[in-house]
Amino acid sequence: MTLLIRYLLREHLKVLALCLTGLATIYLMVDFVEKVRKFVSYQATLGSVLWYFVLKLPSILFQITPLAILMASLLTLVILSRNNEITAIRSSGISLYRVAFPFLAVAQLVSLLMLWANDSVIPKANVRADMIREMQIEHRGPRATFQGNEIWVRLGEQTLMKGDVADDSSEKLYGISLYRLNNDFTLKEVLHAKELLHTDGQWILVSGVSRTFDAQGPQAPHPFERLRIPLNQKPEDFTRTIRVNSEDLSLRHLSSYVERLREDGYNPARYATDLFGRTAFPFVCLIMALIGTSMSLMETGSRGTSLVKGVGYSLLIGFLYWAGHSIALALGRGGVLPPLLAGWAANLLFLSFAGYLFLRVRQ
Repeated sequence: MTLLIRYLLREHLKVLALCLTGLATIYLMVDFVEKVRKFVSYQATLGSVLWYFVLKLPSILFQITPLAILMASLLTLVILSRNNEITAIRSSGISLYRVAFPFLAVAQLVSLLMLWANDSVIPKANVRADMIREMQIEHRGPRATFQGNEIWVRLGEQTLMKGDVADDSSEKLYGISLYRLNNDFTLKEVLHAKELLHTDGQWILVSGVSRTFDAQGPQAPHPFERLRIPLNQKPEDFTRTIRVNSEDLSLRHLSSYVERLREDGYNPARYATDLFGRTAFPFVCLIMALIGTSMSLMETGSRGTSLVKGVGYSLLIGFLYWAGHSIALALGRGGVLPPLLAGWAANLLFLSFAGYLFLRVRQ
């Protein structure tokens, strides 16, 4: 590693650390102000609130890191240009593409780190943070558990429900199994149905079979076409239970869940789109570094862009990426775009823009 590369890396990492710290602080302050009144109404302890935000920090860093990479790449080169260091490097016959190398290398390493964290660290932290919010802050019962690609919900003292997937309104649940227990927790009745509908204020099982259990063992199964069952839950109660939050699953578990939904005949577009989107997002760091370095190196003949303009450009590009990525994911979840294209659309669009800027850099 040459002296120049080490110098560029040192300057870039210092600015990147400042950008990450500043963006994370702003994000936490806004999130805290937004949630603190609600937490106070639940009479939450300070320790629970602080631990909740600590556990949310990996997810926050994951979201802001691409913007920090863009901002740090642009600002580092702006500072070097204002000090005439880029002009000196260029006059020494060193290619500006070589100047961009350490910025791109850091971005690629950060992308791989984010991909690893998105598969292992962040889902576990999110699940733990949700548990603290629901049980210690809001004093509610825990959400459904996700085990073996199946969702389990406790509906009462003596009833358990296993479901596959819910529609967007949560008024229809698919792949339902109800397990009713006796007071001694022995199995009393099992009901399997293709669908669970909420209509006219009632819950109805559709196309299923029931089987009861007594001292002699299981009885003969009884098929049914429609069966009304008494449930105290409303459709909105299942919004936070039967629906799987893809951000709480590792990439491997989410991929396995998508495959099981596809094999069982359900439409996995929502979760497949989230899978491809979560896989694509870490690599936007490399794209943002390419955009930031290109925008700065395009003006090496002058003092370049001001620091204020650099921050403004970074925020604008970051907003445009988030808007494009969110729209593409929404189209993918709705089945308008294929999940693979929806997850990678914003990356491909901004990669094209980054390549155009990089080719315009004057050597």
